[in-house]
Amino acid sequence: MDTSDMTAAAYEVHRRWRAREAPDGEFIMFADGSLSVMRLMRFSPPGQLNDLQAERWQWVEVLRATAWKANDWVEVDSVLASCTYAKGRALAGESANHGSIGWVALTRDDDEGTLEWVAVSSEANPFAEVALNETTVTAISTAGRTWAFPRNAPQQVRITEDPAYPWCR
Repeated sequence: MDTSDMTAAAYEVHRRWRAREAPDGEFIMFADGSLSVMRLMRFSPPGQLNDLQAERWQWVEVLRATAWKANDWVEVDSVLASCTYAKGRALAGESANHGSIGWVALTRDDDEGTLEWVAVSSEANPFAEVALNETTVTAISTAGRTWAFPRNAPQQVRITEDPAYPWCR
């Protein structure tokens, strides 16, 4: 993005990304300065409310904001995995200084690593593997959950596999 064309929110997003920071919580921060507030929901089948083997997780968008202020920022410089494809780069890792918070990002594969979006989940385990293709950023957490982020709509993320819920597809 050309800094003369950026809104104040977009400028702050890029400044924080260059400093390797992202909002703390359950968010997807977009390069245009908007923010998607998410909630990691745990579902259990009826009659199995205390059965950890039957849990199913889903990340649900709560709201989208174009003007916002983060209460706290976490570092996202612990990169555990990286993958390039078609002028894009997917990155995944953890914010170890903040309780092993997991994060996934999509950037342009250019000299600056220009941010497209970064997803931060303080409720998820760190992400240790990442893959990228023409439509999806796929990240696998250290707990073995597979998260599928559509490249152009990461807020529509799905958890496609979960070792605690083997029939989750």
